[in-house]
Amino acid sequence: MTDLLRKPFGTHGKVHEITPQAAGWRYVGFGLYRLRPGDVVSEQTGDTEVILVVVEGKARFTGAGQDWGELGERMDVFEKTPPHSLYLPNGTDWTAEATTNCVIAVCAAPGTGGHAARKVGPEGIELTQRGEGTNTRYINNIAMENEDYCDSLLVTEVFTPAGNWSSFPSHRHDEDDFPNITYLEETYYHRLNPADGFAVQRVYTDDLLLDETMAVHDGDVTLVPRGHHPCGAPYGFELYYLNVMAGPLRKWRFIAAPPVAHLMK
Repeated sequence: MTDLLRKPFGTHGKVHEITPQAAGWRYVGFGLYRLRPGDVVSEQTGDTEVILVVVEGKARFTGAGQDWGELGERMDVFEKTPPHSLYLPNGTDWTAEATTNCVIAVCAAPGTGGHAARKVGPEGIELTQRGEGTNTRYINNIAMENEDYCDSLLVTEVFTPAGNWSSFPSHRHDEDDFPNITYLEETYYHRLNPADGFAVQRVYTDDLLLDETMAVHDGDVTLVPRGHHPCGAPYGFELYYLNVMAGPLRKWRFIAAPPVAHLMK
């Protein structure tokens, strides 16, 4: 198995824990909990800020000294309704108690104390089409560049219809040369509908010194340390992924792969 493909540890509790050290990079961390009603989990943010995304189900949250109540609405991620999320700055802690079966993603990146704790969504998040033809997909922006909620984090959800491509035309964001391009590490948390399906993700550089093609299954996480990173959903299987990006500058600027750059127009 490639180092860029991470399988869940199991089906209950913390099933993903990707630290910058484990990934071999500097900025992005990602964790995932699969909880049953009554399960309680707690973490400290340390020197990172976090966005807790309630991917599915419901849970009660406390964090940064506040009671945030019950968050969550959709019971199946493929309902495509806007997610409930919670932003917490560095130097705080949080606790979640599951009130239903639920999936909670922990998106992390360096925090500088520049933003206060807050709920994010579902208000203000609208499912938006991007692309056309078999490049059509649908986006729930949780905290991208236009949402000034975070010090470092960029977080979004993408739904790719069966038979379509996503994160395409192929593009990279692996150089610190703003405004032309920004350096952003990235994780993809993948879900499939039906869950026994698969999708394909390729991660490659222009010189092909990095060139990995992975079959991804429901619950897998892929890492994008550099290079282009398109995804394809076979006919019959709908693809969801949760993207987490971070780097030295909270801006998303990319360069398309030369053979497909004309498609950006």
